[in-house]
Formats: sequence, C-alpha cells, structure tokens
Amino acid sequence: MKVAIYTLGCKVNQYETQAMEQELRRRGHTVVPFTADADAYVVNTCSVTAVSDQKSRQVISRARRTHPESVVAICGCYSQTHPEDVRALPVDLIAGTGDRMGFLDLLEQEMEDRRPLESLDRSFDRRTFELLSAGGLPNRTRAMLKVEDGCVNFCSYCIIPYARGPVRSLTLDHAAREAARLQKEGYREIVLTGIEISSWGQDLKNGASLIDLIETVCTAALECRVRLGSLEPRTITEEFCRRAARLENLCPQFHLSLQSGCDDTLRRMNRKYTTARYAESAELLRRFFRRPALTTDLIVGFPEETEEEFARTIAFIRSCGFAQMHIFPYSIRPGTPAAERPQVSARVKEARAAAAAEAAAEMHREYLAGCVGERYPVLFEQEKNGKFVGHAPNYMEVYSKGSDLHNKVRMVRITGVEGDGLAGEIEE
Repeated sequence: MKVAIYTLGCKVNQYETQAMEQELRRRGHTVVPFTADADAYVVNTCSVTAVSDQKSRQVISRARRTHPESVVAICGCYSQTHPEDVRALPVDLIAGTGDRMGFLDLLEQEMEDRRPLESLDRSFDRRTFELLSAGGLPNRTRAMLKVEDGCVNFCSYCIIPYARGPVRSLTLDHAAREAARLQKEGYREIVLTGIEISSWGQDLKNGASLIDLIETVCTAALECRVRLGSLEPRTITEEFCRRAARLENLCPQFHLSLQSGCDDTLRRMNRKYTTARYAESAELLRRFFRRPALTTDLIVGFPEETEEEFARTIAFIRSCGFAQMHIFPYSIRPGTPAAERPQVSARVKEARAAAAAEAAAEMHREYLAGCVGERYPVLFEQEKNGKFVGHAPNYMEVYSKGSDLHNKVRMVRITGVEGDGLAGEIEE
C-alpha cells in the first residue's frame, strides 16, 4: 500500500514519523508525499496549543475531502488528549501517542477490513520506553535519536504530561547500539531528543543521569558530532560541565529552557527554577566551554504578566547574551491552569513579542560578530545561492565556496557575518 504521513509539532513527533516510515518500508509498503495519491493518509497530530489542535483538524479534514476513498488515520498528542473531539472527525483509525508499531498493525488491518478502529490507552499507566529506530533517510547529514519520553513537570501552561505520561528512558545499552548504527549509516551528527531529556534516567532507578547517557553516545559514535536537545537549568551542574567538557564530539550549543526572565512569572508557570539558578547554569557553561552558544525559548504575554514583569524579562535575557532565541506569544491551552487566569490582550502580546525579538536579534548579531576570526569544523549540508551551507558545532550557519561538500566536515576560518549566519573560507 502507499502511505502518506503529515507531521505536526515537535522533534519527537518528527522522530516517531521517521521511525514509522522506516518500518512501513521494511514491511514492503511505499511512503509517498502527503500531496500525492495514496491508499492511506496518516496525520501525526500535535496539541501543545489550541492553534495546534485547529491545524490538526484542518489537515485531517483536507485529507478526507481530497481523498474520500482512502483511509485516514490519526495518532499523536491531539487524539491522546481529546478523544471525544477526534471521534467526531472523518477518520477511520484513531490512536494516541503510544505503541507506534501497533498503530501500523492497525493501519494494515484497516486497509483490509475498512471498518472504524480505535486504540487509545491511559498515558499515565505507561512504564516502558518504546524502542523505535529512525535514520535510514538518504541525503541527510543529521539524525535524531529519541532517548526519553514523558514529562512530570506539569507546567501550568502545558498539556504534554497528559499526552505523553511519565518519564521513560532508553537504556544505555540501546542508546549505544543506536548511536553506532546511525554512525555506520553515514550520519555525521546525532541529536539527542525527547519530551524532557533532562529527566532521562529517573525511571531506571540505577543512579544514571543525563551526563552518563551523553558520555555513552559520544563514545559509541566517536566520528559523529553529538548535539543535545532542550535542557532544564537544573541539569547544568559543575560535575555535568566538567564531564561534558571532556567530550570532544559534543557540540557546545546548549538550549536552556527559560520561558520567562521574571521570578514571579516563573512561579505562575510552575517552572522549577529561579532566574538566579538559570544565571548560574549559564555561567557554569561559559566557564567550562569556550564561547558556547546558549539558546532558549521565551513565552511573552503569559497570563497576568505586567509591564514591570516583562521589563525584568527583557533585562534578564540581555544579561544572558543568548546566541539565538525562539519567541512565542502565550497561546491558550484549554484544560491547563494558565488558561483560567486573567489573560493579556493580543495587542500587548504582539508588542511584547516584537520587543523581545528585537533584543534577541541584537544578541544574535553580537554573537555572530564574536565568531569572526574563529576556526570551526563545519558540517556541510546543502548548496544555496552558489555556496555550500552547513553548521558549526555552535549551530551557527556557515556559508562557504566549494564543491561536493554534502555531508562532509571541513575546517573553516570565519571571515565575516553573512545575513543571519557566517561567511567563511575552507582551509586546505
């Protein structure tokens, strides 16, 4: 059968889609683009905001309208958290965020029987990590490795713990084997991803923590760069930094989740740190790594956020000197405590997002300027506008003249800033 998959949401969803595509091919099926004719259309949904729900519904309805005779199947966070809503949609198969291989079994069954099927579990009852193999994608330089699922932080704006359940971790043995396999397939960089990778190992109850996992993966794939997904500030301790700094293939880019630079707002968000603890984490990373790229996410216009609180956030992010930031105006997620608090107007949220983005752009330019004159091993990925573009270990884009550079690492001397990235000359 021909199957098309549309993926919404985070890198974990993207990873799980890649794993399903690989398994479908292994079973003898053909994976086609979502715009092509197919026997089945799968929508891997997201539910991080109400807007995500809406996008999921739109894609599902469009698939049914465009291909009325094909099977339409959905999985992911939206169907896990809003089963009553998805039952009202024009779909043939409903599953959630668990047992992706079982979902493919049901998809094959649906193609034969053509009768409605549903498979939803209780996410909080999950206790095991589902092993999924990704990779196997031609012409890709970077592979994701999912090492963790679930979250128990219960931030006041987030529904994901209800969608994903408790923390489950990929074991060290499996992580080492997967990393070695990805290296053997020809990938030059591995990105460790999960719903909340800072909690990796909590469920294993053997004393292992994230730094043990990082050391294992870096050792198993010495010829690959290893990049970390989003981290919580609590992860960054002196021991973590000391051990991480010894790993030559660990990328010195650290995405430290912030969300707000005001302690009062952080408390309303139910975040588990203060700005002082965050600043301590940033200082530790800069002490152990030379010019690391600190990147983050920021939510502006959170319920009850005052002008004074926002001003404190702007002052704090400037003190951190981020290399890059993702700015999000707060979006209501029905069913969460934050949705019940007094809301900030759309106009104010838009203005604050613009102000934060301006500060982020200034810091990004400053970081790029500080890279000029440095030498970086750049992993080149594609040709663009007559040059090859790739990423330095700090994840800054680098443009260089050259040929036949796809998936190759070359030492580059940075000569200047080019747009939102860097210009450089390859050293022979």
